[in-house]
Amino acid sequence: MRMWWFITTLVITAFTCNSPSYAYDNNPLQDICVAVNDSKAAVFVNGKICKDPKLATANDFFASGFNVSGNAVPGFGFATKTADLNNMPGLNTLGLFFGRIDLEPQRLAPLHTHPRATELITILEGTIYAGFLVPNPANFFKSRLFSKVLNPGDVFVIPKGLIHFQYNVGNRKATYFAIFNSQNPGFVIIPNSIFASNPPISDDVLAKGFMLNKTEIAVLRKKFS
Repeated sequence: MRMWWFITTLVITAFTCNSPSYAYDNNPLQDICVAVNDSKAAVFVNGKICKDPKLATANDFFASGFNVSGNAVPGFGFATKTADLNNMPGLNTLGLFFGRIDLEPQRLAPLHTHPRATELITILEGTIYAGFLVPNPANFFKSRLFSKVLNPGDVFVIPKGLIHFQYNVGNRKATYFAIFNSQNPGFVIIPNSIFASNPPISDDVLAKGFMLNKTEIAVLRKKFS
């Protein structure tokens, strides 16, 4: 009987520790795994191999310049600057990604998802209308919108994988920080993914899916291509 309880406890513990709710990225196997680029390497840990820990320095865990705006994204009205394992290699295997976003007045970070991460945003300046959509389990043709108007000092969390947006409703630039619990959260812009795919989705599929005619589909393809 004691052996049975021991095995049962062991199974429950193993399930809990390996449950998807425990962590989104794989748990690190060592204290640090500073990313290093090596085109000849055949072994990867969360996407990058590890530098010899004896060769790691404090600079591997450091990034600066987030007091100023980053690179503008053409056509979208916002600029981004990120800290990821490419410019802050000490982040490798730690399950974190950080970004600064500067959004011009009346411009939108369009409907998008991060398939591998929850996002936490903190407003630094300006006014942001942010929201995410949760599928309605009683009617999968509908969803529920969770949204807030956010001002400096406000924090808002967007659950993993859900469609969401950030819209600058003010008359001046808005700036916010975004933190993700994955070192590679992914970024899927919904309209562009649908209407600018390569190869393109059939016009018949899009017309029926959005209840539009093919002329309207052609207009949307042009807008989002």
